[in-house]
Amino acid sequence: MKRLVPLIIAICAGFVLIIANFIPYAQNWGSTAQEWFNILAVGAMVLGGGNLIKLHLMKVSAKNKGWGYSVVTIGCFFATLIIGLSKMGVHPNPIYPDYAWSGYYLEEGSGLWWIYEHMVVPLTSMMFAMLAFYVATAAFRAFRAKNTEATLLLVTAGIVLLGRTYAGVWLFGWLPESMEWLRFDNLTVWIMDIPNTAGTRAITIGIALGVVATSLRILLGVDRSYLGQD
Repeated sequence: MKRLVPLIIAICAGFVLIIANFIPYAQNWGSTAQEWFNILAVGAMVLGGGNLIKLHLMKVSAKNKGWGYSVVTIGCFFATLIIGLSKMGVHPNPIYPDYAWSGYYLEEGSGLWWIYEHMVVPLTSMMFAMLAFYVATAAFRAFRAKNTEATLLLVTAGIVLLGRTYAGVWLFGWLPESMEWLRFDNLTVWIMDIPNTAGTRAITIGIALGVVATSLRILLGVDRSYLGQD
């Protein structure tokens, strides 16, 4: 029953959502299923938070390598949770001025807003800035002209990289108007608009077919990997 009941629920919910998109009469069924999903998502978030705390507390207790980062993670988790639940810094909604918690928790000047703007955004920008260097080094190692395909990839990547910077414009800025299409910035636009778009559409179609196939396997009960192992 531990596997059969979740399997039946998943199959019924999947078919309800499909039917709701094609039969106007069943649209309310889809809305109800979405509400159930939101309730389950809240429960999953609670379980995820508890599992996060458990794993990091075990790491701190065992003094494993990097346990100091776990202390910081736990501290930030509880600080954010307390600030968010207490709506620290949130002003009452003008419609309900007598209720201190009636304001939006992410309004400008609130505690969560400050955490997002002054901690999450700078850290995210730093991670993406560091990621650019890793991508550059990985591309240097991967783009080796070992065969025709690799050579084509290397040349295309070089054109796009130069075309996105002023160096590509400066190198071929002397070309006459009749040959402007040879400039790296113009070639970059052509590559991104035509070959790249064609490749992206092919990949998107492949992903869509994969999603359909996987969905059918789950709806028909063939794929039961989401239930875990016995």
